[in-house]
Amino acid sequence: MHKFPAKCLTAFLFLVMSSAAYAQTSTYSNPNSERENNPYSKYGIGELWNGNSTALKGMGSITSAYADPYIINPENPASYSSLVLTTFQGGLVASARNITSGSGASYTTGTASLAYLNIGVPVSQRAGISFGLRPYTHSYYALLDTAATALGQTQRSYAGDGGLSYAYMGAAYKIKGLSLGFNLGYMFGTYRNFTSTTSVDTIKAYEAQFANYTRLGGLYWKGGFNYEHQLRDTNITFRIGGTLSLGQNLTEHVSNYRVSIYNFGDTLVNDTSYSNTEQKGKLKLPVSYSLGVMFAKNDKWAIGVDYSASDWTNFHSTPDSNMNLGVGKQSYKLALGGEYTPNSNDIHNYFSRVTYRAGFYMGQDYVMLQNTAMPVMGFTFGGSFPYKRNTRSHSKLHTSFDIGRMGTHANGQLQQTYFRFGLGLTFNEKWFIQRRYE
Repeated sequence: MHKFPAKCLTAFLFLVMSSAAYAQTSTYSNPNSERENNPYSKYGIGELWNGNSTALKGMGSITSAYADPYIINPENPASYSSLVLTTFQGGLVASARNITSGSGASYTTGTASLAYLNIGVPVSQRAGISFGLRPYTHSYYALLDTAATALGQTQRSYAGDGGLSYAYMGAAYKIKGLSLGFNLGYMFGTYRNFTSTTSVDTIKAYEAQFANYTRLGGLYWKGGFNYEHQLRDTNITFRIGGTLSLGQNLTEHVSNYRVSIYNFGDTLVNDTSYSNTEQKGKLKLPVSYSLGVMFAKNDKWAIGVDYSASDWTNFHSTPDSNMNLGVGKQSYKLALGGEYTPNSNDIHNYFSRVTYRAGFYMGQDYVMLQNTAMPVMGFTFGGSFPYKRNTRSHSKLHTSFDIGRMGTHANGQLQQTYFRFGLGLTFNEKWFIQRRYE
């Protein structure tokens, strides 16, 4: 009978404490903060966050057909059956983006945050389990504009923050070359949205403040499959994989507040106030699916292509109609990527044991404003660096670089160019593995 390793308990406690810390959000969106200001995250459920392993980000995030004995791939839970060692992995991401208008105005903003935490455990030669935490969406924006109204020249400010996180447990089982898996977890988060309208006319000094608080939570699942076949008379493996997540409902609680203020010189008069707390309803998430193929030769090289899409046609919020605004009908991404390791057993040349990765992706975001689609494209590259001299160790430090562009200047829209740097760590140990006697 095996004892529960102290290392695993420590990793589990670290994961739980990180979950609690990650769930906390700021109390107000400060336009002057150092957080990444993305105007498009104002719409729908915000910016979809890439929670993939840093290693996979370096090769275009081709996750559908990817399975590795030493890297956890939560995007396709069927990959858990390929794990041969207990694996802990975590990652950070830092990003910067430059946003420009058609008139030439621009600004740059950036941030850094937790990217993911995962633990994977091989249960047998055919089965594996995993659990972890990752961000699912992210929202932070701070905007200003002016308009002429019946009260004179008016300045309007918009600010918001929040997002969704996903804590999951998953399992997979392999029968010959076919592996089936699923993730079941809890998706949760909050959103805060603020709008302020201020009259700049000294005669008609008037201010209206609106606040919207949304709290979300509910179960969320995802299924996946992987099938691999070794090509005859070669060391090359062909693999095809895919995932499916049906439209699922999250329970939503919405509170609204409104205050109107008149400014009479040194006196502020609270004219009217309104509050409507805890409206309960449902947020329906989109149907999402992916399909990919990959060719790999042992631990030497791998190359693959991936297609993923989400149907946003039925996405809607019953208590908060603002979430339905600016959401298109479909988003998709086509990605191509690969990896190459010169010689994983070379103890004399360190860089021969480094895994080099590169990829490319293109597609369309789910945000659509003024009937204008938001195209997305980018290039990625990165590497995995062993930090032990022992060639039998598979613990590595991962890096990824993502240089991309989103949006267009057509119809008065904003265009973004962004740079994202990912840093990840994979730690492998022989936990829960039964001893074998010759």
